[in-house]
Amino acid sequence: MTIRYVSAGCTVTGKARKHNEDAILIRDEVGLWVVADGLGGHSAGDYASNLIVERLGALPRSGSAFDFIEAIKDTLGQINADLLQTAATRGVDLIGSTVVVLVSSADCMLCGWVGDSRAYCFEDGHLRQITRDHVHGGEDDSTHFGAQQAGTGMLTRAVGAEEHLFVDWVVADNRPGMTFVLCSDGINKEMSDAELGEQCRRLAQPHDLVASLFDLALSRAGRDNISAVVVRLQE
Repeated sequence: MTIRYVSAGCTVTGKARKHNEDAILIRDEVGLWVVADGLGGHSAGDYASNLIVERLGALPRSGSAFDFIEAIKDTLGQINADLLQTAATRGVDLIGSTVVVLVSSADCMLCGWVGDSRAYCFEDGHLRQITRDHVHGGEDDSTHFGAQQAGTGMLTRAVGAEEHLFVDWVVADNRPGMTFVLCSDGINKEMSDAELGEQCRRLAQPHDLVASLFDLALSRAGRDNISAVVVRLQE
């Protein structure tokens, strides 16, 4: 059985922020999908997220899925070092981004992430988050990296934040009919997991689901940049 993919994605500035510091990548031909969320409140968050998408977008896929994962890890590690150097050169404290990556293989789907950009899996009417946010404390519109501030959450990991980058990975099944949703926190700030699951139940096609998610998020406060990539597995 050969699995094929139907995908769709979108990123918008939202209703409150002046600039879009998110970036997305869709590479169905190599089985790679990415959402990156540049850190708000820091210098050049859009530079960081776009650098991730640009470098991963140029990454060739050859050999095994393990080889591709290693290449992605090496690329993110180099981006991390480059962002640290750029921040030092510019004399700023931090230029960084969160990221969530989905990779297909013959036997499974592999998901890696740094920070609070999320991946969900929807199958048989049930939605579950397959990533775990790298956040300490409450999550709200003002999540920061570094010292925790009153009433805010603290990101514990980001690309460009520390000398050594640690990417968490999880393995998921790849059965036909499964849907994966990658998103920045601009999505989960505006809707609950229950609401996201209901949208997945109503709309099977990725383009329809993405459009509905953005309509819902923008009908509310739209407090942050909003980004999502939806991947559906088919025979």
